[in-house]
Amino acid sequence: MNINLAINEGSKILKKKFITNPLLDAEILMAKTINKDRNYILLNSSNSINKNDLNNFYKLIEQRSLGNPVAYLIKKKSFWKSEFFITKGALIPRPDTELVVENILRLTKQKSKINILDIGVGSGCIIVSILKERENFRGTGIDLSKKCLIISKKNAIAQKVSSRLKLYKSDVDKFNLGKYDLIVSNPPYIKTCKFKYLEKDVAEFEPRLALDGGLDGLSEIRKVIKKSSELIKKNGKLILEIGFDQKNKVKNLLKKEGFYIDSTQKDLADNDRCIISTKI
Repeated sequence: MNINLAINEGSKILKKKFITNPLLDAEILMAKTINKDRNYILLNSSNSINKNDLNNFYKLIEQRSLGNPVAYLIKKKSFWKSEFFITKGALIPRPDTELVVENILRLTKQKSKINILDIGVGSGCIIVSILKERENFRGTGIDLSKKCLIISKKNAIAQKVSSRLKLYKSDVDKFNLGKYDLIVSNPPYIKTCKFKYLEKDVAEFEPRLALDGGLDGLSEIRKVIKKSSELIKKNGKLILEIGFDQKNKVKNLLKKEGFYIDSTQKDLADNDRCIISTKI
């Protein structure tokens, strides 16, 4: 069997299971199987595939048909300007979160040295992307998940910023180390009752710890804002990723803790996604 036939067969299997992008996913999984990039697949689709690789390809197709996200199957995800190592246990980086990175880089364009805290560091995609672009910045990341900290460390090493990033296993409530010029967080903000409506890929495979924001979706955001008000320097910036319907409630929480609201930023789908505030 050649590469093209195998991909088409795999795509049909995925389509029957209502996978959103069956052909693209099949191409990516084939690239993973034979250890080539997707361009190679497209340019060499008539090449034959050996039996062992074919079996491995169909195993990946089966996993994907069950809802297992492609990023977990190929152990990587592109984010901002880099490719990040990712495995089950860490939230898969989203394109919407690049908005957070974009705004931090814009706000710090004129800064030479600042100290950044990333609360709920996850895969490290936010803080590592920033440190890679700003060689004099230093970062600290905290997370409750030991697995996330291991993944963050791997990504920091791969992007050559590990000497400027400290990582700690800690709940935000208990973290008291240092004062920061800028704090960023993409906290869990999905209401518990909404979990049953999430896509299977997300609800069954991604870490609930990184998604579940409690009954009103704001339980973790409240903790992040309260602790940030203690850890941030005067005139320091707090940048939060939020749910599309949380803008007004989060603004009120920020104001109560002494933050001035600079702006709300919209994502690619024109939803409110990021709030920028300043400690006054």
